[in-house]
Amino acid sequence: MLFASLLSRIIKTGTITILGPDNQSRTVGSGAPHVTIRVKDRIADMQLALYPQLKLGEAYMDGRLSIEEGQLYDLIEIGMVNYQRLEDQPLQRILGSVGRIARRLQQSNPIHRARENVAHHYDLSGALYDSFLDPQRQYSCGYFPQADTGLDAAQEAKIRHIAAKLLLKPGQRVLDIGCGWGGLAIALARMADVEVLGVTLSEEQYKSAVARAKASGVSDRVRFELMDYRLIEDTFDRVVSVGMFEHVGINNYRDFFSKVRETLTEDGVALLHSIGRQDGPGVTNPWIRRYIFPGGYSPALSEVLPEIERQQLWVTDIEVLRLHYAKTIRHWRNRFMASWDAMASLYDERFCRMWEFYLISAELSFRRFGHMVFQVQMARDQKAVPLTRDYITDYDRDMPTALRAVPDRAAR
Repeated sequence: MLFASLLSRIIKTGTITILGPDNQSRTVGSGAPHVTIRVKDRIADMQLALYPQLKLGEAYMDGRLSIEEGQLYDLIEIGMVNYQRLEDQPLQRILGSVGRIARRLQQSNPIHRARENVAHHYDLSGALYDSFLDPQRQYSCGYFPQADTGLDAAQEAKIRHIAAKLLLKPGQRVLDIGCGWGGLAIALARMADVEVLGVTLSEEQYKSAVARAKASGVSDRVRFELMDYRLIEDTFDRVVSVGMFEHVGINNYRDFFSKVRETLTEDGVALLHSIGRQDGPGVTNPWIRRYIFPGGYSPALSEVLPEIERQQLWVTDIEVLRLHYAKTIRHWRNRFMASWDAMASLYDERFCRMWEFYLISAELSFRRFGHMVFQVQMARDQKAVPLTRDYITDYDRDMPTALRAVPDRAAR
């Protein structure tokens, strides 16, 4: 068993028993957790041994690798804990070098390709996203003020936290880059009586956002456009982008922050909320890149801050949210698993296994693999933001129920 032979050199923490295509059995590693997997054919065994970063997810999706004892979560966690030894293998060092060389090509997102990449993920059925997201369809990291905060409350808290950092005032104009299904834009308009323009490349998100704004009674203050952020020419008092920067790509960071500066008024404030990586520049996992987020990349702050500096923007605040996204995704996974049968009817079992693999891998990326979320507040004028952070706490405390009137799923 070639895959078992590879794992014997890698797995030291945790235990994996591998059942091969001819009922051979081999156990590697030691200690908990313990998981038993079955590799069902020799081709899958060879592929897993050569390129597990891609082929493990594919084999599970296709049913060529199954979990006989334990959980898929255990298998992926063991892999992440022992991952450095995999990267040290000769073939993996070569593949890693190729990936680093090709990463700019992998992240190429010209306007036409950006639209295709967005459609791949975000133009899926609304029923899928309703199966695991909160009522406002916040498809980004929640904010958990207390350990027992639930998902819906955490997403409301996230919006309040963002609104606090934007220092909103009635009548201001706000640009929401990558507006999703419109929940943030609608909430900001209701909370602070501001005008919001949200832009997205997803046709499904655009249609849903327009319908939600109408149902919320804020169409006079909130509008949405199906357009690339690079084509925006107006100016705004506030610019916000939540969960979109991961789709920009390192080739376009200069264009992104140049556009932030161009669209921001002299006394304006901008906030960027993005997944990042703690361990410096890297490469997107090939399975995630192929099946979940083509063209996507979560940057290190060391790749982001220099581009902000080149635009002569002030970084007025940075906050790093470490395990908030792990908690968020665990809620998502629990909700999705409870809706498995409905989603299998909507798509199929292979899709459900793909989505399960994605959600587990994403959660564990924050628990075990150095991923986090950062919020970077920016301004053109160093005096645009108060000198202390007390205003954030005050706003969070004084706006506890600001989002209650946002329409629920039935209205969408």
